[in-house]
Amino acid sequence: MAAPRLRAFDLAEPAGTAATSKQAIPDQPVRCVQPFALNQVRLLDSDFTRAAAINSRYLQSLPTDRLVHTFRLQAGLASHATPLGGWEKPDCELRGHFTGGHYLSACALAYASNGDEALKARGDELVKALAACQRPNGYLSAFPESFFDRLSSGQKVWAPFYTLHKIQAGMLDMYRLAGNQQALQVATGMGDWIVHWANGFSDANMAHMLKTEYGGINDSMYELYAITGNERYRDAAHRFDQASLFDPLASYSDQLQGLHANTQVPKIIGAARRYELTGEPRYRRVAEFFWETVTQHRTYATGGSSNGEFWQTGPGDLKGQLGLYTAESCVAYNLLKLTRHVYTWNGDPRAFDYYERTLYNARLGTQDADGLKLYFYALRAGANKFYNSPTDSFWCCTGTGAEEFARFNDNIYFHDGGDLYVNLFVPSELNWTQQGVTLRQDTRFPREPRTSLQLKLAQSKPFALHLRIPSWIGSNANVRINGETLDTFASPGSYLSVRREWRDGDRIELDLPMQLHTMPLPGDDSQIAMLYGPLVLAARLGGQGLTHAVQYGGYGTGPDPEPPAQAAPRITAATPNATDWMRIVSTDELRFEATTSQGKQAVAPLNEVYGERYAVYWQNDHDTSDNG
Repeated sequence: MAAPRLRAFDLAEPAGTAATSKQAIPDQPVRCVQPFALNQVRLLDSDFTRAAAINSRYLQSLPTDRLVHTFRLQAGLASHATPLGGWEKPDCELRGHFTGGHYLSACALAYASNGDEALKARGDELVKALAACQRPNGYLSAFPESFFDRLSSGQKVWAPFYTLHKIQAGMLDMYRLAGNQQALQVATGMGDWIVHWANGFSDANMAHMLKTEYGGINDSMYELYAITGNERYRDAAHRFDQASLFDPLASYSDQLQGLHANTQVPKIIGAARRYELTGEPRYRRVAEFFWETVTQHRTYATGGSSNGEFWQTGPGDLKGQLGLYTAESCVAYNLLKLTRHVYTWNGDPRAFDYYERTLYNARLGTQDADGLKLYFYALRAGANKFYNSPTDSFWCCTGTGAEEFARFNDNIYFHDGGDLYVNLFVPSELNWTQQGVTLRQDTRFPREPRTSLQLKLAQSKPFALHLRIPSWIGSNANVRINGETLDTFASPGSYLSVRREWRDGDRIELDLPMQLHTMPLPGDDSQIAMLYGPLVLAARLGGQGLTHAVQYGGYGTGPDPEPPAQAAPRITAATPNATDWMRIVSTDELRFEATTSQGKQAVAPLNEVYGERYAVYWQNDHDTSDNG
């Protein structure tokens, strides 16, 4: 990526933050561009708003007394609620990760994103209930402290720090995004307990214990440090540096083969946060190289990564990795979070080529009409989407999905001082109060290949408007300002920057011609995915035999019994880049048709496929060995 232009950045001031909190940490010159606060961007009607509303209804369907039940049992408090099932069962070692963590974060995000008062009230109620379960030493969990004794003595235990991270992060989100002061008190108490616990072990002891998944506890502890200025939390977070992971990455070496994928990404997000707070270049190297090698060499066409939750092959080689348990949804969620960090350091628009592709293909299509989520985004031909049950699953991906679908207004716009960046083509309105600028983006993208931006200014002012020109853009693209076409454009994968004196009512229209293009499976050019613009297309294989049990599960994360494998649709293409076997039927309805060895095949965007089997990769029968 391009070398950064260094700018001092402001720590975003959360609702209810005391003035002294913001002054606790000196600003560091590590950010090139700044994100906007969630409450400055309002989504307009689109697939994203409808998906967010569905997610909100699901979250509101879960009673607080059931969410807090296992915490009350652990604290010795009376509870007569019906226990939740799946990973929140009273005997599951991961209990509390969703109910005390992800759920709080989702409530806070929904409030900050769209003013969802109902979910804010739910979050406030849950914070109060959980605070009553916190022990005087700061410990708060739905399982006993003895789990950490098992961890320190080398006994088998699932992932106790993973769960504490979710709870602490949920509390910090309720404080930062929803202004709940009690949540900060709870998070601080948890931080004190973690400091005390970590101080009891040598570095060698810690290195051994870090082999057990610990989520992003380093990230949440760095965030607690950023808010309070208490260096004890920073130092405790540093104890969770995992040398076996960080050292090779700092030397630009990909040694990820064999590792559990989603276990690693939150650790790297923690490293990114340390760089932002301390300016230590090592942590930037760790985060940037990890992001580069995973997003460029270990992802499918959808932007998702992993198979069976692991990276089973070397970089650039995904041959044989298309299965029912490919692309764990949590991995895509966390890679998007990491992309946001990396992008702010260098402002490279290519980061948003990845972000956009992953958002549309690995995130947007992972929820059904009732708000239930996928664990895996299966990529084996003939697979179907397999969702959690309403109250008997609570997988890790149920939680990250609840958060993702509450924050779709994030990362559309960024700024660099007085300049404005448009990175996503999502119907929305930005209220940039600091500059007296309102920008409204109206578009039906991707159902139309264009977007329209209109400015409302308190008074005319000069600044640069940077429009992302995607790498997938077709020919004959142009931009018009107040109806007049500019005589210049920008290369794909860059920004078109327009600097001028902007006036109230100015209108910018950007054409985004979309075209078919292919993306072979890394390491196997005979397996080809087809995209239209940023959208991954999928063969629609029908819903025969798809019972409720085949599409929805409880504790298990996949259909039981597993459906038999099917052969991928077969096509004949002269080269891996050829697109003549796919025909556009309707751009407005996003319908396509493929010519296969078996005949004509209906095709649609993967994120629109529900209640039927599909195939993302096509088997090319043409010998491509002489075509590079």
